[in-house]
Amino acid sequence: MSDSLWVLTLASVVSGSAPLVLAGIGETFTEKAGVINLSLDGSIMLSAMAAFAVAYQTDSLALGFGVAICVGALIALLIAFSSIVLKRDQVAVGLVLTLLCTDLAEFLGNPLVGKVGPSVPHWALPGLGQIPVVGKILLDHNLIVYLRLVCIVVAWIWMSKTRPGLLLRAVGERPEAAFVRGAHVNRTRYCYAGLGGALVGCAGATYSLSVKLGWSHRHTAGFGWIALAIVIFGGWHPARVAFGAYLFGFLKSLASILQTRIPSVPTQVFQVAPFALMIFALLLVSGGALERLMAVVPARFRNPVRNLLQSSPPGAIGKTFERD
Repeated sequence: MSDSLWVLTLASVVSGSAPLVLAGIGETFTEKAGVINLSLDGSIMLSAMAAFAVAYQTDSLALGFGVAICVGALIALLIAFSSIVLKRDQVAVGLVLTLLCTDLAEFLGNPLVGKVGPSVPHWALPGLGQIPVVGKILLDHNLIVYLRLVCIVVAWIWMSKTRPGLLLRAVGERPEAAFVRGAHVNRTRYCYAGLGGALVGCAGATYSLSVKLGWSHRHTAGFGWIALAIVIFGGWHPARVAFGAYLFGFLKSLASILQTRIPSVPTQVFQVAPFALMIFALLLVSGGALERLMAVVPARFRNPVRNLLQSSPPGAIGKTFERD
């Protein structure tokens, strides 16, 4: 592959992975607080449809993104409410909402199939987008891609370096201890569920208004599950989650390139391969498989590799907190 093709491929990975990065970081915030939002696949699809519908009717990208953010936040808050107030199982509620949101998006979005609406305009950073290689890969996109890059840095600093981030981790790991020290556990969970859902909604809007323009049958099907898998693959760490999203985007781009280079292989193989490889990577970071992998890694590299791949879910994830 020529150097220019590599640059174009990596640039497409950076731009095309924006929704997965946003959804992954949003779900990381939610799960760090102890709430599991399994509705991601349906939530992304419904917010993508809502964003395109509003933008198409009003010719306003801002309104489209705003409605999508509200849709995503509302769905996540509904899951938090069902757990905190109604004491229902978060996994069951999330799965039901996935089916409901998917069907609702298909039904309401049917008149929009094939319509052409507004899209996020390209905006190369002045003077920086022309930098060889790096400028083309990272600095020659649109505003959503740049905001996504900022989101990765802010999420990492917030979770790792700030007092509110410490509170977030405490609520997700040991809510009882956090409560004793004066934390409002359920209020914190509501806040981060809403924040995470808002980012998921923004991811849906990014699909229909920037990455995969318009609306079609099952427009974003499957990417919500990939986002959930990437959160686990990334060990609930924003930077690793972003890396997982970029890895999946690279695998999709590589599959497209190989499809043209090896025409004798059925196209379905290349379409499914990125999903299969992400499942393999997810199995790789699971406890038993990781330890077996460590057996063949040289001793001096074992701790760095283990720290890089090991996943550690929040201790109270999916558990309802009740005051005694």
